[in-house]
Amino acid sequence: MFLQNSPPTKEDALKVLRQFLCVDLSSAPLDYALIRSSLLLVVDQSDYQIFGICADSFEQGKQTLSSYLTALNYEEMPDVSGVMDGVVYIKYNPKTGRSHAEPYTGVHRGVLVSCQSAYDGDVNETFGHLPIDLFAEG
Repeated sequence: MFLQNSPPTKEDALKVLRQFLCVDLSSAPLDYALIRSSLLLVVDQSDYQIFGICADSFEQGKQTLSSYLTALNYEEMPDVSGVMDGVVYIKYNPKTGRSHAEPYTGVHRGVLVSCQSAYDGDVNETFGHLPIDLFAEG
């Protein structure tokens, strides 16, 4: 399903990431290295990103957001406050510094990355749901 080598072009990276558009790939074999390199390439082709995390718990959502932000070289980490039981949706906009968390009743789990650009030739697209553990340590 996924290419075996790192994507050499923006078009190849977009093709890899577009496979995640709100579909369940939980049983598909995933090439995490390829997904990571594709995401890093398209992030580099956008001005900033907005993140949405659909996770099984509030703590998992916060950890996932932190791992993605670290991997994408964001220095500031949001103060996502609150305590919730059950499935959660966390949204974070690094440009404004605003974060929001709420209970989530949907079936999808993963990360939405919305790339925002001022120019037409750059990436203006949302990708996901990407794997929760894409940038998990260990």
